[in-house]
Amino acid sequence: MAVVERRRRQVYEGSRIPSPIPTVLQPDPNEVPLEDLMRINFGPNHPSTHGVLRLIVDLNGEHVVGIAAVIGYLHTGFEKNMEAKTWWKGITYAPRIDYLAFQSNELVYVLAVEKLLDLRVPRKTTWMRMCLAELNRIHSHLVWLGTGALELGAISLFWYAFRERDQVLDLFEMVAGYRMHTRYFQVGGLAEDIPQGFYAEARKFVERMPKAVDQYEAILSDNKIWRERTEGIGLLSTDDAIALGQSGPMARASGVNWDLRRNQPYLAYDEVDFDVPVYHEGDVFARYKVHMDEMRESTRIVAQCVDRLELMQGEPWIADDRKVVLPPREELHTSMESLIHHFKIVTEGYRVPEGEIYQVVESARGESGCYLVSDGGPRPWRVKFRAPSLAALEATATCMRDAAVADMIAIAGSLDPVMGDADR
Repeated sequence: MAVVERRRRQVYEGSRIPSPIPTVLQPDPNEVPLEDLMRINFGPNHPSTHGVLRLIVDLNGEHVVGIAAVIGYLHTGFEKNMEAKTWWKGITYAPRIDYLAFQSNELVYVLAVEKLLDLRVPRKTTWMRMCLAELNRIHSHLVWLGTGALELGAISLFWYAFRERDQVLDLFEMVAGYRMHTRYFQVGGLAEDIPQGFYAEARKFVERMPKAVDQYEAILSDNKIWRERTEGIGLLSTDDAIALGQSGPMARASGVNWDLRRNQPYLAYDEVDFDVPVYHEGDVFARYKVHMDEMRESTRIVAQCVDRLELMQGEPWIADDRKVVLPPREELHTSMESLIHHFKIVTEGYRVPEGEIYQVVESARGESGCYLVSDGGPRPWRVKFRAPSLAALEATATCMRDAAVADMIAIAGSLDPVMGDADR
């Protein structure tokens, strides 16, 4: 199919953030009589909205003139649950907050605890964490792409995207024994050493993935219907994106050149070569392009991680601090001290020095942060996660200006909210 050439609308001048409530677009009675409006509920059931999200929409015909996003239908209380558990047991809760970027949430929590403990981890741990974090980014973007395309009628792409997603989950299963919520990242290192065969399978994936992304773009990028449904829709300017606290693909699709992996490097991101895709159109199509480019860049990072990890075979994969790290399983049958350490960590946990920390990582949805406060005991005194999905939903009202009902579905999906992340 030939390239579709269409004049793109410029991102607006000034600000479109609603007032007085930035997250609620209210109908203007001077533009349309209120008696002519129809108030409709979209959601919180899945078929109407992207996740368990409720949108209260005021319609003038098929045009959206008012909207409010209502959250709280997936509130789980994970943060308070973590405050009731030991530091060691809290690891299992973090990945379930954002169940698509589970490795990122697991990572940000263990990094925060390690900083409070002033615990250094082996370099093999650092590179494997980075490898799995980027595989998880690809996994999350594939779910975003498949479900977003499905909502606009591109049914076949859903199956193509989930084909590659299954390959990513196969790699997680090979490493941890679980396809999701792996608990593979431990405070001090990894749960187990990297299994034999992982590098070969990972290389097969990084060879396949760029071709798969080319296939996705061949289906969508020049498709007239796709471009009509995404170009000039859901506009968000650079200034408004910054004012609304956007990060990740939402911000970079609006011209904000910011990525924590490059601007505030953690793990070993300052030792790998990758580009940060930035688009300035601020529409749904720009968000789509950012996701496509990021999958390519994440694949590059995974390839570099595998190259480095293959040179580290035989190196330690977890810190040797028996007060924090579970002893090797084979020692439990022969060493009373190892058995005692294992019992104490599992039942009572370890104590973390008094203090507070805020740790951030660049998750698939943007800045994912973990704020921890320790009172010196075996449990965190305070746990708070910075959810990029919640920040993305704050832009709903701004992006919905001048939208039609059909546009609303595309815009809501392009924000990429995970409601477990937003509600927590």
